[in-house]
Amino acid sequence: MTSYGITGHINLTPDTVPLVDRAVRDLLARVAPDELVGYSCLAAGADAIFARAVLDLGGRLVALLPSADYGETKVGPNYRAGFEDLIARADEVRVMPFRRASEDAYAAANDALLAAVDVVFAVWDGRPGGARGGTAEVVAKARAAGTRVHVVWPPGAARG
Repeated sequence: MTSYGITGHINLTPDTVPLVDRAVRDLLARVAPDELVGYSCLAAGADAIFARAVLDLGGRLVALLPSADYGETKVGPNYRAGFEDLIARADEVRVMPFRRASEDAYAAANDALLAAVDVVFAVWDGRPGGARGGTAEVVAKARAAGTRVHVVWPPGAARG
């Protein structure tokens, strides 16, 4: 069984969301539902798109939350219902050993994701990142570890 993980931008434009959703679903549709296991930190944007696609295609979702307070402090009102739905539908929810969300917590969640998956989908515009635990860093770590990376950035995609 091959396991899949997601890293990607939170700030996708409204027009980009359906483009990324279609691209992710096209890639995941090649996997038999009983063989599909997806790992996501459930951030808004790319993580949520991937998690919904895994579940809609009949796969299993493992949520990797960066901290105990992540849902309360980092999930905004526009994504709250979607986040809570994904948590409820996940087969497993793992919380990193951090009380508060921080760059260290995000980096730990990403490291846990990379340790668990065979393939990383990166919804990434290819630009270098500045934040620790960000998309560019996850892609670099995955590549350095020899993990397959599929960059998903459809024509017309943009960050908001």
